[in-house]
Parts: sequence; C-alpha cells; structure tokens
Amino acid sequence: MKQARKDLVSVIMPSYNASRYIGASIDSVLSQTYRRLELLITDDNSTDPETIELLKAYAEKDKRVRIFLLPENNGPGFARNNSIREARGRYIAFCDSDDRWMPEKLEKQIAFMRKHKYCLTFSSYLVCGADDEQTGIVIAPRSVTLNELKHDNKIGCLTAIYDTKRFGKFFMPTIRKRQDWALFLTILKKCERAYGMIEPLAIYRKVPESVSANKLKLIPYNARVYQHIFGYCAPTSYLYLFFIFLPTYFTKRMTNWIANLWR
Repeated sequence: MKQARKDLVSVIMPSYNASRYIGASIDSVLSQTYRRLELLITDDNSTDPETIELLKAYAEKDKRVRIFLLPENNGPGFARNNSIREARGRYIAFCDSDDRWMPEKLEKQIAFMRKHKYCLTFSSYLVCGADDEQTGIVIAPRSVTLNELKHDNKIGCLTAIYDTKRFGKFFMPTIRKRQDWALFLTILKKCERAYGMIEPLAIYRKVPESVSANKLKLIPYNARVYQHIFGYCAPTSYLYLFFIFLPTYFTKRMTNWIANLWR
C-alpha cells in the first residue's frame, strides 16, 4: 500500500491526571510506521498542571497532535466523544493514556481492514504492570457477533478500529464506565460481525487505580449497558448479567489464564 494512498486515521485518547504514563502512550502513537494519522487528546479537566503542560508540548512539537481541554470532569466516554466529533479521519482508533501500541499496529490492522472490507476490527494485546513488566496476554477471538459480544466484551478498546465510511461516526453513551463495550455493541447492530487479529498489537497497562481494575464495582455499569443498548428493564439486565455475562466472563478469564501458563 503506497504512502500517498493511505487514509487518515484519527486516534482517540482521553486524559485525566495522566502525566505519569501519557508520554509513552503518545510516543507509541506518533512512532507508528503508518504515518498518516492525527492524535486527538481531550483532557477531562485534569487537576495536575503537568498533564496539560505535557499535552501542549507534544502539540507544539508535532502538528498531528490536537488537544482539547474540557471545563469540567465528565468521564472518559464524554472526553472520547469530544475527540470523535473533531476527528477528520476515515478510521477511528482508540488508545488510552496509559496504554501503548506496537510500532506496526496501524500498518497491519488497516491493511487487514482494507483487504477484507471490515467495518470493526481488534487484536490480541499484552498486559503489563506499573513498572512495564509483562504479566500476561489476552488472545482475541477470530471474530465476534453482536450476540457473542452481548454475552461478554471480547474487544480490547486499545486495539479497536472502526471505519466511518461504512456507517458514519459512532459515539459512546454518557454512562461513566463501560462506554467502550456499549460502543462496540452499537456498531455491531449495523455491521453484524467484528474481526480479530491474533497477533498482539498493543500493551494494556493494568494498575490498581485504573477504571477497570475493580470488576465488582463495574457490575452496575454492565447492567446499565443492557438497559441503554437493548432497552432491558433493571431486573432483566441483572438476570442477564449474573446468568449469562458473568459465566461467559469467567470462562474467558480461565481461557486466558491457561494460555498464559503455556507461554
């Protein structure tokens, strides 16, 4: 694929008091072998000045970086939506402020999407701790349907890319957590199936303070996704969560645990 023929990729990154890791995240995006990208960072009203100073420094150094500062804190979904509205690219990709990409992530994944004309794709990813030491891997399935994703989120947000040329832009709901899962369910209502790449193309940083670290606290937000996306009442949402989502989720965790034992 010739460089001149490449479509613009808009990379969506929210930030909030992220000065410890965001530099490495930004560097991993800007150092992609796929050069035709824009990085849109919406800061969710950080209280530490270091984050804002760092963002402004990157924007001054590389014209592909565009920053937006929100006047109040509304959560990562709201920040991501702000960047999606401002995005000019055909492809929308996601990378959080403490995660990183492999150098050829976009090159390989966009080629994969173009070759097969896929609307939504994702990949496997490595897991590391606060000190960058690798602790595991999450293996992506070859594909996932709406019904399968309804049972459990199998798409790592840091690996997801969708094509706006097919159905336009999609936005996250305004719930504070689990917006990424809700977004992918919304997309799959249109394109029916998402496709995964087995090769790990990103690194997820798992730290105690991360939004997804405490799974028990996420239970009400998981139920809210069923209410928001499928219109279920609260009792039905919790029944679906406890009898379908959680068994599927623990099966996935066990599969990943076994896979990591044999690495």
